Amino acid sequence: MRGGLIVALCCAASVWADWPCFRGTPLQEGVATALPEQLDVLWKIATKDSFEATAAIFRDTVYLGGMDEHLYALHLADGKEKWKVKIGSPMKASPAVAEIAFPAEKDTQDAKRICVFVGDQDGIFRCLQASDGKPVWELKTNAEIISSPNVVGGKVLFGSYDEHLYCLEAATGKLVWKFKTDGPINSAPAVAEGRVFVAGCDAILRIVDLAEGKEVGTVELGSQAGASAAVSGNMLYVGNMDRSVLGIDWKAGKVVWEYQHPRKNQAFYSSPAVAEGFVVVGGRDRLVHGIDARTGEYRWEFQTRGKVDSSPVISGGRVYVGSSDGNLYVLDLKTGRKLADFPLGSPILASPAVSGGRLVIGTQDGLVFCLGARQ
Repeated sequence: MRGGLIVALCCAASVWADWPCFRGTPLQEGVATALPEQLDVLWKIATKDSFEATAAIFRDTVYLGGMDEHLYALHLADGKEKWKVKIGSPMKASPAVAEIAFPAEKDTQDAKRICVFVGDQDGIFRCLQASDGKPVWELKTNAEIISSPNVVGGKVLFGSYDEHLYCLEAATGKLVWKFKTDGPINSAPAVAEGRVFVAGCDAILRIVDLAEGKEVGTVELGSQAGASAAVSGNMLYVGNMDRSVLGIDWKAGKVVWEYQHPRKNQAFYSSPAVAEGFVVVGGRDRLVHGIDARTGEYRWEFQTRGKVDSSPVISGGRVYVGSSDGNLYVLDLKTGRKLADFPLGSPILASPAVSGGRLVIGTQDGLVFCLGARQ
């Protein structure tokens, strides 16, 4: 393993200290607070099946769903198990964690509880207590759930393979609205300025009003989308299965640019990260792509030895991303130059989660790694 990284502070306004959902925030920019300049493996745990989902980190706890049908809560400090719950179905969707206000009895204040939200391959979406994993409520959809949830303003949003985007009351699971698309939904819904953005197998970006659940705009994507969108100001970025990454002015409802690699043409299942004028995304072509966020022009590429479905995270001028070749790579954001790599022993489909100066990621052989600075 090679480290020695000098990491600058990240100044993006949308960075949160926690990593409570798939891409860190409802904007899904994939940007985190800075990691230490020297990274080492601080701990790892082994389970009986693979991890495809990305961890959520809330305060001092890591929450992660596995293909072994268990939802885990681990101490961020040392990886020791707080609890694990057998869900009864594999989880490809990442969990989301949020503090929720629950209606209290008369003449008392609303009670706040931290909850974990996650969907599974049986199409059941659950809310559990973060303290002990006990169930709070569940809702059955009509197909598997790969879409990772986002929690905004007391509402939880996610998509299902039953072709619907769901909006539920986070405290009760009561349906607020559901919106019908024309295909299964892989992506996590992004949320910005009272709008929900979802790209799916109908090859259309849907823009839905958060309050009413009514469609207020659409943009043709040219092909099915297996990745989630990132929103930065008026711009939205998403890759498709045809070989393109699109820069979309979502307020104008039009594609501003379309990026395709000058030589290789394969699908994008990785969700983009956006910071400092760059869009960074992994491809089935075994490359990590650096794209100019304003123009869509090629800026750099980094070659791995396997497909890159892992979604990158930008932190302190560095890019952190896993590959199916079994390595976690650290790249310079401006040039794509490799700064370090960490061989984790098996393919990586999950994406990094970053919080508290630590990076957590799972692998296909059922290991969970935590990287940070040794004391």
